[in-house]
Amino acid sequence: MSTHTAEVAWFRHDAKFTDNRYSRLHKWTFDGGTVVPGSSSPHVVKVPLSDPTAVDPEEAFVASLSSCHMLWFLSLAARDGYVVDSYVDAAEGTMQGGWISVVTLKPLVVFSGGKAPTDAELDRLHHEAHGECFLARSVKSEIRVAGSWRY
Repeated sequence: MSTHTAEVAWFRHDAKFTDNRYSRLHKWTFDGGTVVPGSSSPHVVKVPLSDPTAVDPEEAFVASLSSCHMLWFLSLAARDGYVVDSYVDAAEGTMQGGWISVVTLKPLVVFSGGKAPTDAELDRLHHEAHGECFLARSVKSEIRVAGSWRY
């Protein structure tokens, strides 16, 4: 068993609050000391009450799923003897009916070395990575992989 922590902190400052016109800007502090500015999405709460330069929970959700999948994919590729030079995912989440119903991962994976995966092997690696990803197993959103690769 392991425990993962994050501190989320918001302060009202001098906003009235009960008029619902307070800033949604806050900060996330992770156990390693990294601090990330957070806010509600400007799609949910309009600027200036939200901050489009900060990370919103929906973006963080998509990024977390993408990151988890990538880390498992890299581990499995290394296990199978493939050399990955880069992995860049332009992931996106689709909000529908008040929840993120679909997360589409769009990784571009670049390989080198003497061994390149076939399309079937690449599909297997993504399928296995999805099955191993703790976060993918923790959510009801559909997660799709629409990736590509080059050697």
